[in-house]
Amino acid sequence: MKTHLFSLVFLFFSLAQGLNPICDTQDHGSNLKVFHIYSPCSPFKPSKPLSWEEDVLQMLAKDQARLQYFSSMVAKRSVVPIASGRQIVQSPTYIVKAKIGTPPQTMLMAVDTSNDAAWIPCTGCLGCSSSVFDNAISTTFKTLGCQAAQCKQVSSPTCGGSACIFNMTYGGSTIAANLSQDTITLATDPVPSYTFGCLQKTTGNSVPQQGLLGLGRGPLSLLSQTQHLYKSTFSYCLPSFRSLSFSGSLRLGPVGQPLRIKYTPLLKNPRRPSLYFVNLIGIRVGRRIVDIPPNALAFNPTTGSGTIIDSGTVFTRLVEPAYVAVRNEFRRRVKVANVTSLGGFDTCYTVPIMAPTITFMFAGMNVTLPQDNLLIHSTAGSITCLAMASAPVNVNSVLNVIANMQQQNHRVLFDVPNSRLGVAREHCT
Repeated sequence: MKTHLFSLVFLFFSLAQGLNPICDTQDHGSNLKVFHIYSPCSPFKPSKPLSWEEDVLQMLAKDQARLQYFSSMVAKRSVVPIASGRQIVQSPTYIVKAKIGTPPQTMLMAVDTSNDAAWIPCTGCLGCSSSVFDNAISTTFKTLGCQAAQCKQVSSPTCGGSACIFNMTYGGSTIAANLSQDTITLATDPVPSYTFGCLQKTTGNSVPQQGLLGLGRGPLSLLSQTQHLYKSTFSYCLPSFRSLSFSGSLRLGPVGQPLRIKYTPLLKNPRRPSLYFVNLIGIRVGRRIVDIPPNALAFNPTTGSGTIIDSGTVFTRLVEPAYVAVRNEFRRRVKVANVTSLGGFDTCYTVPIMAPTITFMFAGMNVTLPQDNLLIHSTAGSITCLAMASAPVNVNSVLNVIANMQQQNHRVLFDVPNSRLGVAREHCT
């Protein structure tokens, strides 16, 4: 087994302005670049630069929609539907260059730890972007029929001629796709007969323009379809927003993963089977463990509540009782009376502050976050906010989401065969 190391370019906010990384560098060996959606290398970045406040408010709105989707993910059956819908796929956090078909065609696909299956816009798709996969010229492309085992794993399949067809909602959009197979190549690693949805029609604007590649836990995810190659193991290291090079890595496969790393068990929640649940047992602000009602953190497979690690949410969301306890202790330790708000952030300051550390206490390990993982600053430095917020209230379940800003400069290892998640401090640039 070789090391599958993927370089990642992470460019965020207006800090990215003026930086001009080499976007056309070819992939070599097993190295595949991963771009942030706002990178200058991304064709999906806003055509008009947003102000810092607009950036923050837009990302908060997308995070809010994502959390609402997570709350709606309580499954009615154990089979995971292909390309599970959610609210914020219009702007996925990361995109990766993948080559589809024979001869290969390059697509910039969204990657996400909380999604399973792949789907790609195909030739003739109504409502799709101009960048589509021309499946007609691929000699390895195949449409799957209703008799295929994979057809039982998609949402509400129907038969149209010889094709297994599924229709579904996706955020504010609807999609229709044929279940298909073709070769997908990541850097120089070809994966033949990869199952995905070949989009035929979309409505609305919530669909990633060049497709989606899921790193979730379901049977049609990348991990499940490449078990022979990557052994259902991967890790990533996301760089700080303050990093000059904005580079990090996504590493697929067990080889090359860190040896000195602390682990917590990965939990399986049948109500939300695609997500990576962990057991968050407490939160410490500075040296004080804050008083949080046990049911605010409890893992409950019956209701689908608990805590997940997610790469697509930007700012950590805690259920209201947990967030209020953390926020109040944070404010008490900062000792600045003048507290303002910005959108969903309710703990912002217009003067310099000294922030305490915040420690997430998981079963088997603690992860202590310094200021860079806790505070978001305006470009001019005039506003500083605690980069966490309260999760949407849902009467059926509660879900805490440890998001990507709080994961920066940490190596996060998903070891699915051994049901464990590892975290180690690492400078990601």
